Amino acid sequence: MLESTRDAYGKALVELGKKNPDIVVLDADLAKSTKTITFAKEFPGRFFDCGIAEQNMMSIAAGLAASGKVPFASTFAVFASGRCFDQLRVCIAQPSLNVKVVATHGGITVGEDGASHQGIEDLALISTLPNFTVIVPADSVEAVQAVEAAAKTQGPFYIRMSRSKTPVVFGDDYKFAIGKSVIIRDGKDAAIIAAGIMVSPAIEAAERLAARGINCRVINMATVKPLDEEIVIKAAAETGCLITAEEHLERGGVGSAIAQVVARNEPVPMEFVAIERNNAKSGKPEELLGRCCLTSSDIEEAVRSCIGRKA
Repeated sequence: MLESTRDAYGKALVELGKKNPDIVVLDADLAKSTKTITFAKEFPGRFFDCGIAEQNMMSIAAGLAASGKVPFASTFAVFASGRCFDQLRVCIAQPSLNVKVVATHGGITVGEDGASHQGIEDLALISTLPNFTVIVPADSVEAVQAVEAAAKTQGPFYIRMSRSKTPVVFGDDYKFAIGKSVIIRDGKDAAIIAAGIMVSPAIEAAERLAARGINCRVINMATVKPLDEEIVIKAAAETGCLITAEEHLERGGVGSAIAQVVARNEPVPMEFVAIERNNAKSGKPEELLGRCCLTSSDIEEAVRSCIGRKA
């Protein structure tokens, strides 16, 4: 089954709106793309289209939060993180206001929109901000639960959603918890720690490696901040090498955060499957993933390299 996390977000908003009259939604002239249009149709009096003025949207969201509302503000990840950074920093992060920024079109899989619309620096930027919780759901099931958790939890959130439809990893029995990662597959030879859409190819790589006698642990690191340090340290100690996989620049992303934990607590060889430099171009999502070495084959190769470097 394939479903985009942005579609799941749109559905989740409507259900939350029915339960909580304080939830309001803001968008910046992209409601059809971010899927907030579903909330706008259901609750027109609680939806605010701020136009192509993303910075103002964040400031308005801050004001609504200060007035007791629970605002969800949405635009593309590249705009939410880059264009709005000052407003996020000063108006939302520093006063720790209850604003939920849900950014769609994260990573390079926005495809044909090209480099100008491919948010590949957002996790690095937002993770520097105080008080923000940063989440990258692996699939539509986790996306719904992450949005629900954000609505119930006080403080600023940044949740990164994808444009493209991706495999559904989890079943209806899955339970998401902020700050807690999940072991999807156990293994003792290496640990692959993946975030977002890279969880599915990580599972594929682990299955192929298992057929060749290499048993890999696969961990879904949905919460980028605060990081589940305990599971990282345990994986490093028990497997002896870690591989991270993310649809983000190598510097400042999930791999960087995990490397800091490993360096402080349990130094082991690491490999990073990520975007090495800002060289994204227009193209179909699968073409861009291949060009940037973000496939299951690339993860498999990184695992072999990392195991080869074990002490």
